[in-house]
Formats: sequence, C-alpha cells, structure tokens
Amino acid sequence: MITTRKISKIQHIARIILGSFMVFAGAAHLSYSGFEFQAQVPNWVPLEKDLVVILSGVVELALGFAVIILGHKKKWLPWLLALFFVAVFPGNWAQYVNRIDAFGLDSDRARLIRLFFQPVLIVWALWSMNSLDRLRKSDRK
Repeated sequence: MITTRKISKIQHIARIILGSFMVFAGAAHLSYSGFEFQAQVPNWVPLEKDLVVILSGVVELALGFAVIILGHKKKWLPWLLALFFVAVFPGNWAQYVNRIDAFGLDSDRARLIRLFFQPVLIVWALWSMNSLDRLRKSDRK
C-alpha cells in the first residue's frame, strides 16, 4: 500500500479554486456563454454543436462539484479531470487554427497563449489532489 503525504493548505485551496472554476465554466456552458462555446466545437465532431456544449457543461459541473466535495479522497478523480482537459484541447486548437473569436480571445496571439494553459490545468489537477506525489512514490517502488 502506498502512503501519501498530507495535502497542504495551498493544495487544498488550489483544489477548491479549480473545482469552483469548473463549476463556473459548466454553468456558463449551460447559460449565457453557450453560443461562444459552440464556436469552439471542431467541425469534425459528429454531434450537434449545441449538444456537445450541453454535455461538456454537465461534465464540467459534475467534475467541479466532485473536485470540491471529494477532493483528494478519490485517486481516480484528478486523472479523470486531467483526461477531460486533454479531451477539450481539440476545441482550443480549433479556435486557434480557425481564428475564432470567443471569450475575449480576438487575436492569434491570445488564442495561442491559451493553448499553453491546458498543460497548466492538467498539472494543477494532479498536483492539487496529490496525484503527482502518489505517482512519484509509486515510481520508487
């Protein structure tokens, strides 16, 4: 059995902020920003753009509340959130290559900079819920 170190206060706060961000983003998908989110759905996705936005909003809400409530108690949760961030990356890429203005990203530079935040979100999810520490400890065994 792998023993993990205790979550620091900074990790706890970072997890709550990340979960809150996910809840806010999920709510935005389902309300006032739905149209802008539709603009990010790549054309090759075989579903209606509105359905993709609704489904991703529901997933974001569920993940956000899970991160806030379950936190570091579920070992699979940070990996699921990281996988979600990987899954939505094609939408960010499509926004960049197709030069789609949305969410105030109205220049190629702004859209390109946004692409580099996806890895930050992945690391944030894994670090704030202690999965990076767990991974390091499992590598030592």
